[in-house]
Amino acid sequence: MTAGNAAAPARAPVGKLGEGAFKDKEKPTHIRMSNIEAAKAVADAVRTSLGPKGMDKMIRDDKGNVTITNDGATILQRMKVLHPAARMLVELSKAQDIEAGDGTTTVVVVCGALLEAAKQLLSHSIHPTKISDAFQRAATEAIKVIESMKIEFDLSNKEAMMKACATSLSSKVINTHSVQMSELCSSAVLKVADPEKNSLDLKDIKIVAKVGGTLDDTELVDGLCLDNNAMGTTRRMEKAKVALIQFQLSPPKTDMENQVVINDYSQMDRVLKEERQYTLNLVKAIKKSGANVLLVQKSILRDAISDLAIHYLNKLKIMVIKDIERTDVPFLCKTLGCHPVASADHFTPESLANVDLVEEVAIGGESNCTKFTGIQNAGKTVSILIRASNENLLAEADRSIHDALCVLRCLVKQRALVAGGGAVESELALRLGQRAKEIGGVDGYCLQRYAEAMEVVPYTLAENAALNPIEVVTELRKRHNAGEFNAGINVRKAGVSNMHREDVLQPMLVSTSMINLATETVRSILKIDDIVNVVGRG
Repeated sequence: MTAGNAAAPARAPVGKLGEGAFKDKEKPTHIRMSNIEAAKAVADAVRTSLGPKGMDKMIRDDKGNVTITNDGATILQRMKVLHPAARMLVELSKAQDIEAGDGTTTVVVVCGALLEAAKQLLSHSIHPTKISDAFQRAATEAIKVIESMKIEFDLSNKEAMMKACATSLSSKVINTHSVQMSELCSSAVLKVADPEKNSLDLKDIKIVAKVGGTLDDTELVDGLCLDNNAMGTTRRMEKAKVALIQFQLSPPKTDMENQVVINDYSQMDRVLKEERQYTLNLVKAIKKSGANVLLVQKSILRDAISDLAIHYLNKLKIMVIKDIERTDVPFLCKTLGCHPVASADHFTPESLANVDLVEEVAIGGESNCTKFTGIQNAGKTVSILIRASNENLLAEADRSIHDALCVLRCLVKQRALVAGGGAVESELALRLGQRAKEIGGVDGYCLQRYAEAMEVVPYTLAENAALNPIEVVTELRKRHNAGEFNAGINVRKAGVSNMHREDVLQPMLVSTSMINLATETVRSILKIDDIVNVVGRG
């Protein structure tokens, strides 16, 4: 009796401990499901923007500014995403934008489909680590499949570059001008790319966006285009000698806040006379150097150039362009082949650039731009002047041209193309499904789910193009089973056709980057089993 009473309390804590352990197992499942649902919500938000017939989003910020775009990276960047797991998809889109420049919507949609597949696998009590490892294996298999589909590309083939650009631009607001923009971007890249080193620095392509005119007026400037007006009366200069100065053409100020008390007008006259003389000496030094076009860097200390200095320079027929940004100085030096001048005593013949013509061009908007043509000793740089009738269209054209240039950068880095229109994803679904049957077991089951998730791209493309997605995806499966691995969705003809023959091509790097980044993000989300909030110490 006594022994029984003594033993009874000893068993109670065991039961409580068991309950606690059971609850602890429940929590990671809830956290994981919460993360998956939040991330899927973000993917669903941009899904309707996928493809040539995708919808645009109107984004309105706190200040009332409106942005109209269907670029995945831009939409997610402007969205207020609070959930930490959902923010991972915003970072995913940004990573794809940096790596490939295109496919920012696709990567998020694919990630959402993979998360749905992971959710179904978790509901079958498969361990998250097992799913994570199987997905990584599937991604490795997928890259091999994509590489077997590649179409070799030669950098001297401008026509193939234009086709890749046109595919990228087909889903943008400016798709009606895709031929003109593709020609322009391809010409720009061929001028600045280094084929031997497989590199292209997009900083060598300066984009100047100006309201006024239409998209048809967008042009490639063989030389330099600056988003600055000429000051004063001199607006055109032939056989120009250009100097880029980094000192101020204005009277000096005291280092600290001091007050100078002037008692009579003679002292005032003396101060003004000294200021005039100081400015005149600087202007004479510039004239003596032989420079007749002056680029003045923006100053944060005081006015970069005074009205008096502009007056003197105009009298001497010297053209002045002020407010050159500090970040533009390396580009200008590379383009013009000049050196920045730090003070009036440092002018040398090497610091000046020789240009056949510098002129201010009327745009029609609030401000004009300045063009430099016929640059001697010019560097490998170009400028693109984008024109549009309003700010929204101009901003979208700027983003679209940046995406097209990024596509060409991918081709310079990795010279291979693959078919677009969901052809790659349909082939992946078929080949990974076959591989899953060979492997069998839990890994094979996970691989099968991964393969099925790939079909979200052709399904969404068909859905957004107002086609019957079930019919289209079934037809795609049939074609790919017959060995037509370039078969994809042709939204122009509202059916399935050979994407290679239709010239719908995209860089292989876009597809491989999408698979790798989407799989990494899904694996990261699956590994999270708790969210810990840290209280800041006040």
